[in-house]
Amino acid sequence: MAVDLLDALDKEILDVVQREIPLVAEPYSVMAEQIGTTEETMLERLRKMKGSEIRQMSAIFDTKALGYKSSLVAARIAPDKLDEMAKVFNQHPGITHNYKRNHDFNLWFTIAVPPNSRFGLEKTVEILGDMADVESIRILPTLKLFKIGVQLDVKKEAEVNAKAAPNYTEEMRQAAMAIPLSDSDIKVILELQKDLPFASRPFDESAANIGMTTDELLDNAKKLVERGQMRRFSAVLNHRKAGFRANGMGVWNVPAEKADEIGLQMGSFRAVSHCYLRPTYADWPYNIFTMVHGRDMDECEAILQAIEDETGIIDRITLYSTKEYKKTRVSYFTPEIYEWEAEVAQRLGL
Repeated sequence: MAVDLLDALDKEILDVVQREIPLVAEPYSVMAEQIGTTEETMLERLRKMKGSEIRQMSAIFDTKALGYKSSLVAARIAPDKLDEMAKVFNQHPGITHNYKRNHDFNLWFTIAVPPNSRFGLEKTVEILGDMADVESIRILPTLKLFKIGVQLDVKKEAEVNAKAAPNYTEEMRQAAMAIPLSDSDIKVILELQKDLPFASRPFDESAANIGMTTDELLDNAKKLVERGQMRRFSAVLNHRKAGFRANGMGVWNVPAEKADEIGLQMGSFRAVSHCYLRPTYADWPYNIFTMVHGRDMDECEAILQAIEDETGIIDRITLYSTKEYKKTRVSYFTPEIYEWEAEVAQRLGL
């Protein structure tokens, strides 16, 4: 049985930093006041949890709103080759999440490529599939976003059927995608995607790096939020270290004419962190994907059962990650992807 090593204040801190870190010069002071502690104590606790319960503290951008092409991809690979071939996919800098899951499609990963990618998304996936000798590979892009945003119930306050309105919608994404990025925006993005330092004024160094005052940097950051290109600035937790040792990808076969209605209904559950409409294939009939995190598989199943009971959709399966091959964040507008593409193009004569 897992031992919970987090005390009540740790959980309060995790709750506030994963919700939103304010874009102000002294954010830790503001958050400390919100939960009734001191900045010094908060920084001390955060330093203790960084690298364990806390994976990263930085801007969370909408990949598509920055002009990137992205998708979830499912691959079927011979089981005895899976570990070896997962390494082939992991070499691509735009693959951020890569898991073994309990299905014939046994490797699932997310990939993003920049607007000026040499290959584009589909060709990149095709190349990777050939390099990894896959038996089958399916690109499953988001056709419609119903919900995105992890908010783990670290304080154990919510019931499995608790509801929470999404703070980022398909309409917001579409509006954000229509706004071009300036060179100044990209400079700000390059800084804000870095880990936030544990200092009283953590944004000062980033501002200095790009020749801005701290107020100018924060004003630009707030504009990115207003436009929907940045969803929020917050912590990303290490789910397992924070006590959430199971993640279940509940996939549902929903009649096409009901997909919008049911997708919004499924996305309204607080415990659902991601809810998307995706394409189907002859060998993949499931069109709505709901990601849930639980302290164990039973908790995940209870959440998905509550969704089933409310929506009446019973044709579903749950894919659990049984091995994590890679989990990181997209690094926007950095050279690594271009270097990978150039090396592959030369090696394959493309």
